[in-house]
Amino acid sequence: MNRRQTGAAVAIALLCAGILVLLTDVEVGIVRWVNCGPFSTEAEKKSEVCR
Repeated sequence: MNRRQTGAAVAIALLCAGILVLLTDVEVGIVRWVNCGPFSTEAEKKSEVCR
């Protein structure tokens, strides 16, 4: 592997890691909205996850 290929591989790895982090944050937000949103029960709204 030459220097150019190594740089490209590192750039692609960083891009993939960034996308993974972004999607994970979005997924956590969606799950929290579903669990603690307008359609949840009072017990769910008072749970530790929703605080």
